[in-house]
Amino acid sequence: METELKGSFTKLRKALFQLNTKDASLLTTAQALLRWHDAHQFCSRSGQPTKKNMAGSKRVCPSNKIIYYPQMAPVVITLVSDGTRCLLARQSSFPKGMYSALAGFCDIGESMEEAVRREVAEEVGLEVETLQYSASQHWPFPNSSLMIACHATVKPGQTEIQVNLKELEAAGWFSHDEVATALRKNNPYTQQQNGTFWLPPKLAIAHQLIKEWVEKPSCSPLPA
Repeated sequence: METELKGSFTKLRKALFQLNTKDASLLTTAQALLRWHDAHQFCSRSGQPTKKNMAGSKRVCPSNKIIYYPQMAPVVITLVSDGTRCLLARQSSFPKGMYSALAGFCDIGESMEEAVRREVAEEVGLEVETLQYSASQHWPFPNSSLMIACHATVKPGQTEIQVNLKELEAAGWFSHDEVATALRKNNPYTQQQNGTFWLPPKLAIAHQLIKEWVEKPSCSPLPA
């Protein structure tokens, strides 16, 4: 196929650096839907094979008529600031040199605000003072997530980070100039070779959060 079409297969994460918004949305939706169908071929109640409808938007168990719909796991992704700096972190699974905002799954029974406060405390040992909702986005990794993006602030005098090494590989405060410079760099793979840090692709909501902070670092947060 690669020879016929004069192309080559690439990993989805890497492809997101090269696609426009429309194509990326189609690709991530298709990938998430195919993965969901593959994982829900049998009814959890009866154990019988399920059947998908013509559009592929649901699966039905013929024996008990239970309908299964594709689901997304809610994830809060938070850019923490102390007023003049923002906090970026990386997991060991990230591509070399990439830093992003803090993120974590919402627990059962949690509100978005509670999840943000818990995740920030668990991962870097900081107490959120105020937070502000920004936007949301479907994300295909690891298994179809609904990313809920927020800005959060901490008190200037309470900024000492305690990195949870079970969750993160590294975390740190970055100045406005450092982050603005990273945003202007277009080729993350070149930056890896140069040893400098780089940020998620423009299509990722983490990029949007970071860009919002750079353009207006002292935005007035809403009370949580």
